[in-house]
Amino acid sequence: MDPTASSRKLDHIKLAFESSIEKSKIDRRFRYEPFLSPLPANVNGCPRIFGSKEMKYPIWVSSMTGGTALANKINKSLAAMCGKYGLGMGLGSCRQLLHSDEYLQDFMVRDLMPGQPLFANLGIAQVDELIAEDALDKIDKLLSKLSADGLIIHVNPLQEWLQPEGDKIHKAPIDTIKTLLHKVDYPIIVKEVGQGFGKESMEALLSLPLEAVDFASNGGTNFSKIELFRSDPIKQEVYEQISNLGHDAYTMLEWSNDLIESGSKVKAKQLIISGGIKNFLDGYYFVESSKLQATYGMASGFLKYALESDEELDQFVQLQLEGYDMAQAMLRINQ
Repeated sequence: MDPTASSRKLDHIKLAFESSIEKSKIDRRFRYEPFLSPLPANVNGCPRIFGSKEMKYPIWVSSMTGGTALANKINKSLAAMCGKYGLGMGLGSCRQLLHSDEYLQDFMVRDLMPGQPLFANLGIAQVDELIAEDALDKIDKLLSKLSADGLIIHVNPLQEWLQPEGDKIHKAPIDTIKTLLHKVDYPIIVKEVGQGFGKESMEALLSLPLEAVDFASNGGTNFSKIELFRSDPIKQEVYEQISNLGHDAYTMLEWSNDLIESGSKVKAKQLIISGGIKNFLDGYYFVESSKLQATYGMASGFLKYALESDEELDQFVQLQLEGYDMAQAMLRINQ
């Protein structure tokens, strides 16, 4: 008995002429291998250790926001989703928490994801200031308050330069990061904020004992462009092109793989490949193509549904995970 057969077949007839795929839209990154695995539901994730915690899927909820009333809802919705599905999360900038607990509750999400990796987040300018002031204990207190597993340092010189209220970055960021690594023992992730970074920067970062290097490549949310939108019309006209500078995730992964294959000394444990990752197909491609253990990061997709409702966010995440299972079962990467 097949009670839906009649309506289903009618749908097939009606939609047949709309379903052909243009050659230019075929995804050439993959080989589709439908004969080699059972149904995707049997795959059930891709567990890995990140820091001291386990992630069921290699999906990282990238840092987004903090210090506003809306951040409370966003952070808690995303953290509950990470706890339910076994994903990792980076908080938005925690800078204000160094000086006041006014917004602390916006970031208090550990209870919602007790077994998953959760990282606090500060800018390179703030880390440099704390080192200069011999006040790194403030980061220790921050991590303790949030029960965070470690610290993300976002390196954003172009954003700061374009931001009307931007900070000066007085030292080369790589020197600040090296100094911090010598002084602390908690895990550290270093990320950009939407431009990505070049091959020399990649080589310098991968040579350090970091928990992860986060691409935050050109192609996703671009905070330099956001700051330019906030500026006056003359500044926007003069600097319009500069916010487009940067490197996409494909180029950055190629550099990373080349460095590993060339025998360069790599001490970083893993990559977070983010910036322009739109869905599970992009994520699966990058994770499988990386020579170093990798997760993939998404921000805008999660943010969009977190702003809508918990139900829509949950549906979005479920579909992403089911899609990742399907990709593992039926897709192979074209190298």
